[in-house]
Amino acid sequence: MTTVSELLELLHLEKSSELSFIGENKTVGTASVFGGQVLAQSVNAAYKTITNERVLHSLHSYFLEPGDLSLPITYDVAIMRDGGSFSTRRVTAKQGDVVIFILAASFHKVEDGMEHQVAIKTDIKQPEDLLSWDDMLVQFKDFLPQSVKDFLSIPRPVTFKPTVIVNPLDKKDLPPFSDVWFKFNCPNDQLTLAEKQQMLTYASDYNILTTALNTHASTANFTNTQMASLDHSMWFFRDFDVNDWLLFSIDVPSTHGARGFSRGNIFTRDGKLVASVTQEGLMRPMKKRD
Repeated sequence: MTTVSELLELLHLEKSSELSFIGENKTVGTASVFGGQVLAQSVNAAYKTITNERVLHSLHSYFLEPGDLSLPITYDVAIMRDGGSFSTRRVTAKQGDVVIFILAASFHKVEDGMEHQVAIKTDIKQPEDLLSWDDMLVQFKDFLPQSVKDFLSIPRPVTFKPTVIVNPLDKKDLPPFSDVWFKFNCPNDQLTLAEKQQMLTYASDYNILTTALNTHASTANFTNTQMASLDHSMWFFRDFDVNDWLLFSIDVPSTHGARGFSRGNIFTRDGKLVASVTQEGLMRPMKKRD
Protein backbone atom coordinates (compact mmCIF):
# COMPACT_ATOMS: atom_id res chain seq x y z
CA MET A 1 0.00 0.00 0.00
CA THR A 2 1.80 3.11 -1.25
CA THR A 3 -0.81 5.53 -2.63
CA VAL A 4 -3.89 7.44 -1.54
CA SER A 5 -6.04 5.28 -3.83
CA GLU A 6 -4.86 2.15 -2.03
CA LEU A 7 -5.41 3.79 1.36
CA LEU A 8 -8.96 4.81 0.46
CA GLU A 9 -9.62 1.29 -0.81
CA LEU A 10 -8.54 -0.03 2.60
CA LEU A 11 -10.71 2.48 4.46
CA HIS A 12 -13.77 1.80 2.30
CA LEU A 13 -16.09 -0.66 4.04
CA GLU A 14 -18.42 -3.28 2.61
CA LYS A 15 -22.03 -2.84 3.66
CA SER A 16 -23.56 -5.88 5.36
CA SER A 17 -26.71 -4.15 6.68
CA GLU A 18 -28.04 -0.63 7.11
CA LEU A 19 -25.87 -0.01 10.16
CA SER A 20 -23.16 -2.67 9.87
CA PHE A 21 -20.04 -2.66 7.70
CA ILE A 22 -17.03 -4.93 7.12
CA GLY A 23 -13.37 -3.84 6.80
CA GLU A 24 -10.14 -5.63 5.87
CA ASN A 25 -6.62 -5.11 7.28
CA LYS A 26 -3.16 -4.11 6.05
CA THR A 27 -0.04 -4.38 8.17
CA VAL A 28 2.18 -1.38 8.94
CA GLY A 29 4.91 -3.56 10.41
CA THR A 30 3.31 -4.20 13.79
CA ALA A 31 2.04 -7.52 15.16
CA SER A 32 -1.56 -6.33 15.44
CA VAL A 33 -3.89 -4.11 13.42
CA PHE A 34 -2.68 -0.50 13.17
CA GLY A 35 -4.77 1.77 15.37
CA GLY A 36 -4.98 4.46 12.70
CA GLN A 37 -6.66 1.99 10.36
CA VAL A 38 -9.35 1.10 12.90
CA LEU A 39 -9.88 4.77 13.69
CA ALA A 40 -10.26 5.76 10.05
CA GLN A 41 -12.47 2.80 9.15
CA SER A 42 -14.72 3.67 12.09
CA VAL A 43 -15.02 7.23 10.78
CA ASN A 44 -15.89 5.79 7.37
CA ALA A 45 -18.63 3.68 8.96
CA ALA A 46 -20.05 6.65 10.89
CA TYR A 47 -20.03 8.85 7.77
CA LYS A 48 -22.04 6.21 5.87
CA THR A 49 -24.99 6.95 8.16
CA ILE A 50 -24.83 10.75 7.77
CA THR A 51 -27.34 11.89 5.12
CA ASN A 52 -27.67 15.59 5.96
CA GLU A 53 -24.26 16.83 4.72
CA ARG A 54 -22.98 17.43 8.24
CA VAL A 55 -19.21 17.39 8.78
CA LEU A 56 -17.21 15.47 11.37
CA HIS A 57 -15.89 17.87 14.03
CA SER A 58 -14.78 15.52 16.81
CA LEU A 59 -14.18 11.90 17.74
CA HIS A 60 -13.32 10.12 20.97
CA SER A 61 -12.29 6.49 21.08
CA TYR A 62 -10.87 3.61 23.12
CA PHE A 63 -8.73 0.68 22.00
CA LEU A 64 -9.94 -2.34 23.98
CA GLU A 65 -8.14 -5.34 22.44
CA PRO A 66 -5.36 -5.81 19.87
CA GLY A 67 -6.78 -6.39 16.40
CA ASP A 68 -5.97 -9.68 14.65
CA LEU A 69 -4.54 -8.96 11.20
CA SER A 70 -5.92 -12.22 9.82
CA LEU A 71 -9.57 -11.46 10.66
CA PRO A 72 -11.96 -8.91 9.11
CA ILE A 73 -13.43 -6.23 11.36
CA THR A 74 -17.16 -5.59 11.70
CA TYR A 75 -18.20 -1.99 12.40
CA ASP A 76 -21.66 -1.58 13.93
CA VAL A 77 -23.02 1.98 13.99
CA ALA A 78 -25.62 3.26 16.46
CA ILE A 79 -27.49 6.46 15.61
CA MET A 80 -27.49 8.28 18.94
CA ARG A 81 -28.98 11.61 17.89
CA ASP A 82 -29.83 13.78 14.90
CA GLY A 83 -30.52 17.21 16.33
CA GLY A 84 -31.05 20.60 14.77
CA SER A 85 -27.28 21.23 14.34
CA PHE A 86 -25.42 18.11 15.44
CA SER A 87 -25.54 14.39 14.69
CA THR A 88 -23.91 11.84 17.01
CA ARG A 89 -22.85 8.29 16.16
CA ARG A 90 -21.40 5.43 18.19
CA VAL A 91 -19.27 2.83 16.39
CA THR A 92 -18.37 -0.57 17.83
CA ALA A 93 -15.62 -2.56 16.09
CA LYS A 94 -15.64 -6.35 16.55
CA GLN A 95 -13.72 -9.40 15.42
CA GLY A 96 -16.02 -12.35 15.94
CA ASP A 97 -17.64 -11.77 19.32
CA VAL A 98 -14.74 -9.71 20.67
CA VAL A 99 -15.13 -5.92 20.81
CA ILE A 100 -11.73 -4.43 20.01
CA PHE A 101 -12.57 -0.71 19.71
CA ILE A 102 -15.31 1.84 20.39
CA LEU A 103 -15.73 5.34 18.97
CA ALA A 104 -18.09 8.25 19.46
CA ALA A 105 -18.23 10.82 16.65
CA SER A 106 -20.07 14.12 16.34
CA PHE A 107 -21.03 15.84 13.07
CA HIS A 108 -21.95 19.51 12.75
CA LYS A 109 -23.83 21.40 10.09
CA VAL A 110 -21.68 23.97 8.26
CA GLU A 111 -21.99 27.36 9.99
CA ASP A 112 -20.17 30.71 9.98
CA GLY A 113 -18.64 31.93 13.24
CA MET A 114 -15.70 33.54 15.00
CA GLU A 115 -12.13 32.64 13.97
CA HIS A 116 -9.04 32.08 16.14
CA GLN A 117 -6.21 29.55 16.25
CA VAL A 118 -2.77 28.98 17.75
CA ALA A 119 0.17 29.81 15.51
CA ILE A 120 2.49 27.36 13.79
CA LYS A 121 6.13 27.39 14.91
CA THR A 122 8.23 29.83 12.88
CA ASP A 123 11.62 28.11 13.25
CA ILE A 124 10.65 24.77 11.67
CA LYS A 125 12.78 23.32 8.88
CA GLN A 126 10.87 22.89 5.63
CA PRO A 127 10.25 19.36 4.28
CA GLU A 128 12.48 19.92 1.23
CA ASP A 129 15.46 20.19 3.61
CA LEU A 130 14.70 16.98 5.52
CA LEU A 131 15.12 13.24 5.11
CA SER A 132 12.09 10.97 4.87
CA TRP A 133 11.81 7.60 6.59
CA ASP A 134 12.70 5.99 3.24
CA ASP A 135 15.78 8.23 2.95
CA MET A 136 16.88 7.32 6.47
CA LEU A 137 16.55 3.61 5.69
CA VAL A 138 18.81 4.01 2.65
CA GLN A 139 21.42 6.21 4.34
CA PHE A 140 21.58 4.59 7.76
CA LYS A 141 20.55 0.96 7.19
CA ASP A 142 23.96 -0.37 8.20
CA PHE A 143 23.66 1.28 11.62
CA LEU A 144 19.97 0.81 12.44
CA PRO A 145 18.68 -1.96 14.73
CA GLN A 146 16.88 -4.70 12.79
CA SER A 147 13.53 -3.85 14.39
CA VAL A 148 13.80 -0.26 13.15
CA LYS A 149 14.83 -1.39 9.66
CA ASP A 150 11.89 -3.79 9.47
CA PHE A 151 9.46 -1.03 10.47
CA LEU A 152 10.87 1.52 8.01
CA SER A 153 10.83 -1.04 5.18
CA ILE A 154 7.02 -1.33 5.11
CA PRO A 155 5.50 0.52 2.10
CA ARG A 156 3.14 3.30 3.24
CA PRO A 157 0.69 5.71 1.60
CA VAL A 158 2.15 8.57 3.67
CA THR A 159 5.66 10.06 3.58
CA PHE A 160 7.02 11.22 6.95
CA LYS A 161 9.87 13.70 7.46
CA PRO A 162 10.81 14.42 11.09
CA THR A 163 12.49 17.78 11.68
CA VAL A 164 15.02 16.07 13.98
CA ILE A 165 16.54 12.66 13.28
CA VAL A 166 16.96 10.71 16.50
CA ASN A 167 19.84 8.28 16.65
CA PRO A 168 18.48 5.12 18.35
CA LEU A 169 22.01 4.15 19.35
CA ASP A 170 22.62 7.44 21.17
CA LYS A 171 21.29 6.74 24.65
CA LYS A 172 20.25 10.17 25.89
CA ASP A 173 16.99 11.72 26.97
CA LEU A 174 15.30 14.15 24.59
CA PRO A 175 12.87 17.06 24.90
CA PRO A 176 9.18 16.06 25.27
CA PHE A 177 8.09 17.13 21.80
CA SER A 178 8.52 16.35 18.11
CA ASP A 179 7.62 17.96 14.80
CA VAL A 180 6.98 15.77 11.78
CA TRP A 181 6.04 16.81 8.27
CA PHE A 182 3.87 14.34 6.39
CA LYS A 183 2.33 14.11 2.94
CA PHE A 184 -0.03 11.66 1.30
CA ASN A 185 1.44 9.88 -1.72
CA CYS A 186 -0.13 10.33 -5.17
CA PRO A 187 -3.16 12.34 -4.02
CA ASN A 188 -5.84 13.73 -6.32
CA ASP A 189 -8.08 16.79 -6.36
CA GLN A 190 -11.36 14.86 -6.43
CA LEU A 191 -11.43 13.85 -2.77
CA THR A 192 -14.34 14.76 -0.54
CA LEU A 193 -13.82 16.37 2.86
CA ALA A 194 -15.01 13.12 4.46
CA GLU A 195 -12.29 11.16 2.63
CA LYS A 196 -9.62 13.67 3.62
CA GLN A 197 -10.70 13.51 7.26
CA GLN A 198 -10.46 9.72 7.20
CA MET A 199 -6.95 9.94 5.72
CA LEU A 200 -5.94 12.49 8.36
CA THR A 201 -7.33 10.24 11.09
CA TYR A 202 -5.27 7.33 9.73
CA ALA A 203 -2.04 9.39 9.74
CA SER A 204 -2.68 10.86 13.20
CA ASP A 205 -1.85 7.57 14.94
CA TYR A 206 1.74 7.72 13.66
CA ASN A 207 4.43 9.48 15.76
CA ILE A 208 2.19 10.66 18.59
CA LEU A 209 2.78 7.89 21.15
CA THR A 210 6.43 7.35 20.24
CA THR A 211 7.09 11.01 21.14
CA ALA A 212 6.23 10.07 24.74
CA LEU A 213 9.41 7.96 24.78
CA ASN A 214 11.62 11.02 24.21
CA THR A 215 12.23 12.00 27.81
CA HIS A 216 13.12 8.39 28.67
CA ALA A 217 15.25 7.64 25.59
CA SER A 218 18.39 6.99 27.64
CA THR A 219 16.83 3.81 29.03
CA ALA A 220 13.56 3.11 27.16
CA ASN A 221 13.09 1.96 23.57
CA PHE A 222 10.91 -0.29 21.40
CA THR A 223 12.75 -3.43 22.48
CA ASN A 224 12.25 -3.02 26.23
CA THR A 225 8.94 -1.14 26.43
CA GLN A 226 5.47 -2.50 25.71
CA MET A 227 3.59 0.23 23.85
CA ALA A 228 -0.03 0.40 22.69
CA SER A 229 -2.63 3.10 22.07
CA LEU A 230 -5.27 3.23 24.80
CA ASP A 231 -7.47 6.10 23.64
CA HIS A 232 -7.47 8.65 20.81
CA SER A 233 -9.41 11.89 20.30
CA MET A 234 -9.46 14.37 17.43
CA TRP A 235 -11.05 17.71 16.64
CA PHE A 236 -11.36 18.83 13.01
CA PHE A 237 -11.37 22.55 12.25
CA ARG A 238 -10.67 23.26 8.58
CA ASP A 239 -10.42 21.73 5.12
CA PHE A 240 -6.91 21.26 3.70
CA ASP A 241 -5.00 20.55 0.49
CA VAL A 242 -3.88 16.90 0.31
CA ASN A 243 -1.34 17.81 -2.36
CA ASP A 244 0.91 19.67 0.09
CA TRP A 245 2.81 18.88 3.28
CA LEU A 246 1.20 18.99 6.72
CA LEU A 247 3.04 19.52 10.01
CA PHE A 248 2.21 17.36 13.04
CA SER A 249 3.53 19.30 16.05
CA ILE A 250 3.41 17.04 19.14
CA ASP A 251 4.16 17.61 22.84
CA VAL A 252 3.97 15.33 25.87
CA PRO A 253 2.62 16.87 29.10
CA SER A 254 3.01 13.71 31.17
CA THR A 255 4.27 10.15 31.44
CA HIS A 256 3.27 8.35 34.62
CA GLY A 257 2.10 4.97 35.90
CA ALA A 258 3.04 3.04 32.71
CA ARG A 259 1.08 5.52 30.58
CA GLY A 260 2.11 8.39 28.34
CA PHE A 261 -0.12 11.32 27.37
CA SER A 262 0.58 13.13 24.09
CA ARG A 263 -1.20 15.91 22.23
CA GLY A 264 -0.61 17.48 18.86
CA ASN A 265 -1.72 20.06 16.33
CA ILE A 266 -1.80 19.47 12.57
CA PHE A 267 -1.05 22.53 10.42
CA THR A 268 -0.94 23.27 6.71
CA ARG A 269 2.35 24.59 5.41
CA ASP A 270 0.98 28.15 5.45
CA GLY A 271 0.03 27.80 9.12
CA LYS A 272 -3.67 26.99 9.11
CA LEU A 273 -4.68 24.72 11.99
CA VAL A 274 -6.47 21.71 10.47
CA ALA A 275 -6.95 19.44 13.48
CA SER A 276 -5.90 18.72 17.07
CA VAL A 277 -5.17 15.28 18.50
CA THR A 278 -4.73 13.74 21.94
CA GLN A 279 -3.72 10.21 22.83
CA GLU A 280 -2.86 8.27 25.94
CA GLY A 281 -0.90 5.07 25.48
CA LEU A 282 0.54 2.20 27.42
CA MET A 283 4.29 2.52 28.11
CA ARG A 284 5.04 -0.49 30.26
CA PRO A 285 8.69 -1.33 30.98
CA MET A 286 9.30 -4.99 30.21
CA LYS A 287 10.77 -7.04 33.02
CA LYS A 288 14.04 -8.72 32.26
CA ARG A 289 13.90 -12.48 32.18
CA ASP A 290 16.27 -14.36 34.45
